[in-house]
Order: sequence, then C-alpha cells, then structure tokens
Amino acid sequence: MGSTLFAVMLPIALALIMFGLGLTLTVDDFVRVLRYPKAAVVALVCQMLLLPAVCLGLIYLFGLNGALAAGMMLLAASPGGPSANLFSHIAGGNVALNITLTAVNSVLAVFTMPVVVALSFALFLDDSESIGLRPDKFAQVFAIVLIPVAVGMYIHHRFTAWSERMRGNVKILSIAVLILVVTAAVAKNFDILTENIGKLASICLLFAVISLTVGYFAPRLFNVDTDQAIASAMEIGIHNGAIAIAVAASVLHNDAMAVPGAVYGVLMNLPAAAAAYLFARRNQTAPQQSMTGTA
Repeated sequence: MGSTLFAVMLPIALALIMFGLGLTLTVDDFVRVLRYPKAAVVALVCQMLLLPAVCLGLIYLFGLNGALAAGMMLLAASPGGPSANLFSHIAGGNVALNITLTAVNSVLAVFTMPVVVALSFALFLDDSESIGLRPDKFAQVFAIVLIPVAVGMYIHHRFTAWSERMRGNVKILSIAVLILVVTAAVAKNFDILTENIGKLASICLLFAVISLTVGYFAPRLFNVDTDQAIASAMEIGIHNGAIAIAVAASVLHNDAMAVPGAVYGVLMNLPAAAAAYLFARRNQTAPQQSMTGTA
C-alpha cells in the first residue's frame, strides 16, 4: 500500500510544484533570454554539459555504482530547483534572469534528461535494464514536467489577478510538498540510504559546492555582470531534486535512483545558504568600500 501511495502521490506532488512555477512565468520570461544572451548561454552550457561531466567524475572518484550512480546523473540533468529564486533574491542576484533560466532550462531538460538517463543506464546498469530513448518515457517526462507549467502559465495569462493572489500560497504549498516528497523518498529507501550515506552525502555536498562555484565564476570569466553571475550560480547550483525523484520512481520505476535526489534535496540547502550569505555580505560591503575609496 505504501509503495502504491508513493507512486500515485509523487507525480501529483511534482505537478503541483511545476504548476506553481507556471503561475510565475509569462511568455516574456522566455523572450527575456535575448536581454541576457551571454549570461544565459554560459549558464545553460554549464548546466547542460559541464555539470553532468563533473558529476560523472565525482561518481568515479567516490566509487558509486549501479542505480545510485544513475540517480546522481539524473539529478545533474535536472533543471534548477524552485528555491533558486529565493536564494538568488537573498544573495542580491538578478531574479529576472533566474526566472528566465528556470523557464528555458525546464523546457530543454525534457529533451536532455532522456539522453543522460540512457547514457547512465548504459554505463551503470545492465543492458537488460536500459530504457534507451523510448517514446513512452519521453512522453511521461514531458507530461510531468511541462504540462503543469503550461497550465500554470495559461491560468496566469487568463486569470492574472487570481494567479498573483494565489502564487504565494502555491509556492508555500509547493515547498511543503517538496519536503514531503524528499521525506517519503528517504523513508521508502532507508536501507539503501543508510548503506551508502557516506558516499552520497559527500558527492551531493561536493557537487552542490562545485555547481555553485562554476555557476558564478564561469559567467564572470566572460565578463557577465555580478548580479547575473549570482543568479547563474543559484540556478546552476540548486537542482530540482523533486524532478529527479519523480522521474526515477514514476517514469523509470527504479526507487533506488530516487535516493540521490532525496539526499541532495536536503543537503544542498547548506552550501546554497552559505553562498547566499557570502554574496549578500559582499553586496553590503562593496558600496561601503566604494564610498570610502571615493572619499
């Protein structure tokens, strides 16, 4: 009964989270990428290509294998999480760019996640378990990721006043649902978690730190403005663990693959909060230093 309830509630929970995201998006959020072309391209290249390669290196470094290794790659292929905007706001990042990156990345992830999953199955699981790029799996990823977003965007466009009143409540509910999803995934796979907690905790924490670091310094290398680099760091550094959990359990029917997403969903808040604090403090001291220098 527990497994059945988890399998039924998980897609519903993710649909609510993605619906809440849709309530915050408009078509302009996709078009806005033209205002930040350099920042958007650098961030998306890091998210789509560099971080999966980093994650693969960490998997081999720590000797993770099987479904847990494939689950880590699934997490690396997931778009930015719902809390990225909040952390970016605290850190003084360009939240508009965050929203744009989340919108674009959520669409691209529907196409890139099946590719990463297929490669992960080939590398870490038996050939008999490989799903390849089956159309039915692609359709399921599309359904649980993009359709709720599209519905939320339509409601925001058609009933703007209502959606603006409700988006705060939906966001709070989405965070609560995300916590429940992570808790349920941990409880359902507690034995797997306890057997591998050392490796998983180390990989997830290190992956989060590297993601945040790459997300900030890669744009800065290309002379992207600081507030946009902070937004990029939060978007790249905070992956959507709920999507990774839902795809693993509901689409791929592999509960063990959901464990890395659950561990990351808890631990990534530590480096993200630390980075937000450091960025915010830097933003507070920078004007003071500037005034001192001027004086």
